[in-house]
Amino acid sequence: MLQQRSDTAFSYLYDNYSGALNGIINQIVPESETAHDVLQEVFVSIWRKIESYDPAKGRLFTWMLNIARNASIDKIRSRSYRNNLKNQTLADNVNDPLNLQVIKPVYDNIGLRKIVSQLKEEQRILIELSYFQGYTHEEIAKVMSIPLGTVKTRIRSALIQLRTML
Repeated sequence: MLQQRSDTAFSYLYDNYSGALNGIINQIVPESETAHDVLQEVFVSIWRKIESYDPAKGRLFTWMLNIARNASIDKIRSRSYRNNLKNQTLADNVNDPLNLQVIKPVYDNIGLRKIVSQLKEEQRILIELSYFQGYTHEEIAKVMSIPLGTVKTRIRSALIQLRTML
């Protein structure tokens, strides 16, 4: 029904999955207005690409999650986004030490932190860098000073373990 682009099916999809996808997007894109724009772009992309979804390759949510993650990473890497960050005005109390806040990721509230923490240390770090902080495999290899092939192998084995845990 979704692949026939039914409005009812798409509304159901949005109503049931927009919250989870928005949570993932907000972990990567810190500005809520920009994150909301990315969410809208994600659902437009899902609408346009729905016939490319193959149930034999994985769950629908995983497919949508990858679209959301990739769109978020593309947004924060875009030139317009980086230029917009440079051009923002500073608040009057920016130098006030009482104004400093530490922002923690919000993926704890859906139980992912608990599941990811069960992985081996070397795998957990790579999953956090890749999926929660938006690093590419190449960037992780540079940061961690390990070969690219090792990064890919460890992430793949971690994802297989996570799949069995879920």
